[in-house]
Amino acid sequence: MPSAALLRAQIEAALAGRIPSALTPTPRVIRPVTSTGIEEIDELLEGGLPVGAITELVGPESSGRTSLALSFIAQVTKTGKVCAWVDVSNTLHPESATASGIELSRLLWVRCGVQGAARVRSQQAFSLPDKYLVPSPIKKGLHGGGFGTHPRNEVKGLSGAVGDLLQSQTLAPRCAEPQHRERAKPALFEPGAETRIPERDARVRPLAKPLSRIEQALRVTDLLLQGGGFSAIVLDMGSITAEHALRVPLATWFRYRAAAEQTQASIVLLTQHSCAKSSGELLLRFQPGIVRRDETTVFTGLTHAVELARRRFTQTPTNVIPLRKPPQSATVANWRSRTTWAGGA
Repeated sequence: MPSAALLRAQIEAALAGRIPSALTPTPRVIRPVTSTGIEEIDELLEGGLPVGAITELVGPESSGRTSLALSFIAQVTKTGKVCAWVDVSNTLHPESATASGIELSRLLWVRCGVQGAARVRSQQAFSLPDKYLVPSPIKKGLHGGGFGTHPRNEVKGLSGAVGDLLQSQTLAPRCAEPQHRERAKPALFEPGAETRIPERDARVRPLAKPLSRIEQALRVTDLLLQGGGFSAIVLDMGSITAEHALRVPLATWFRYRAAAEQTQASIVLLTQHSCAKSSGELLLRFQPGIVRRDETTVFTGLTHAVELARRRFTQTPTNVIPLRKPPQSATVANWRSRTTWAGGA
């Protein structure tokens, strides 16, 4: 008499064309996930970042948060989907995004606090005061420890400095040459002039306050979630201090979570301190990166370490309690990032 396993295999083989795995129950998946492009992270998260939820990437600078976010967006854009990057402190580097494999034609880059960016030449229009940014750690050693500051800070002010360098400068008059001075014209009284509003130069507009930049980023994220069509939205607040990042009310993150579930969009929040609290489904805590010593005088990459600090939902495939203790899953993963000039990742 054939066994039950044999009968089951025969039935499934006969119905394979119409009903694949007819008698095999499908595994229970609480929420679909998207691969991050990093094998170590995907193995830790059992597939990747959750879809339709908020994922927090928390850690200091040079810890791998932005690298993971860029790799995740690259995986999403490769499938033909559209993503958005809401940049609060102007830290996204388009060249690095392209090197990570992101299709820039499918990425919406929102730079908060920029008013009249096509007319304002100075790079100071995109920078925040130092009191709103997390101070960089003091690095000991020759020339800042041998590797300088964070790569994202190297390009700040570069375009403005090059523009000022290339501008034509008028020579100051010599002492022997006569200097012509223009006489000030007397002011004429016109009726109703005291009620007029002085006209401002259209090329220079007042800059947005730092707190209004955060509010602008939150409103933009609201509009992107309400409009739909974006498979992944990255809210980059990685350079904002905890004093200002924690001012965002918890009701905002709860509203984001509800909107993400409805539109099936993955929200990735880059901060140095956890902000979403219970509204975030996944919390990854990054440790400072360790410089790799592959070469003696050339910077080749970093070794990153990430810890799975919190996950709201876990896989529960069965309700049967085993007699033996189940194996515990790992909560820490390590991976290496390699620079482009050293031969890629």
